[in-house]
Amino acid sequence: MAATIVKLKRDHAEAVSAATPAVAVAVPASVAPRRSIGISREAIVRLVLPFFTFGFVIAAWVVVQTHIAPELPTPAAVAQRAAEIFADPFRDAGPNDKGIGWQLLYSLGRVSAGFGLAVLVAIPVGFLMGMSKTFNTAWQPLIQILRPVSPLAWLPIGLLVFKAVDPSAIFVIFITCIWPTLLNTAAGVRAIPQDYLNVARVLKLGPLEVARKILLPAARPYILTGMRLSLGIAWMVIVAAEMLTGGIGIGFYVWDEWNNLNVASIIVAIVVIGLVGIGLEMVMNVLQRRFDYTAH
Repeated sequence: MAATIVKLKRDHAEAVSAATPAVAVAVPASVAPRRSIGISREAIVRLVLPFFTFGFVIAAWVVVQTHIAPELPTPAAVAQRAAEIFADPFRDAGPNDKGIGWQLLYSLGRVSAGFGLAVLVAIPVGFLMGMSKTFNTAWQPLIQILRPVSPLAWLPIGLLVFKAVDPSAIFVIFITCIWPTLLNTAAGVRAIPQDYLNVARVLKLGPLEVARKILLPAARPYILTGMRLSLGIAWMVIVAAEMLTGGIGIGFYVWDEWNNLNVASIIVAIVVIGLVGIGLEMVMNVLQRRFDYTAH
């Protein structure tokens, strides 16, 4: 009898358990496992190492200023001068006394004009060189002679022809930018698989359609790489060109500050030139990711 009663109680308990809906038990936040939200070790290394590099450079700067070149301004003096410069970057007190903002805008304008003209010429010529062996044979020797020439060597020619500073500087930037873009475009066109062109013949596409629908998309990674190289070199060359021509521009600003023995201003300008160069590189990288199918 006792065994029967125990069995009945057990069966009743199991029946009640099966009929009762499952209830989710809330676990307190302090007990529930937490997902790690910490910064990875690799991210910490990428963040910390540049600080060590900048710290080393500043320490070496202080040592050189203390023991080798006392005329060199201290980091604190440069920081103070930077605050003064950027307090009014668009100051305009006459043609020979403009803030660093205006100087940068004038230099960027010249670079943009020369770069744009070079792209307009280099891409069509590069296509012709890549598509036609005859055209490539005719132009390749001249390009190989002119390409190694320093862009600044063209500055006297520009001054002689244009008789003005701005067009001469733009001409120098044009010469600077044309070679990387032209040669990369030609290389991109030559690298297009022959199957693409065979398909174009089967579809009976005209020359313009072949260029627009096949050649340009296929060569676009090469073209964008050439443009990125051209723009980086152009930003370096414009500083040297403006130091020689004078007028308004970041290169002239550096040379003018040297004549006034404002070395702190020169160091500030050097940092600004570097930051603008990084900005231009970032713009080209964005364009390359946007229009380069190989980047996706």
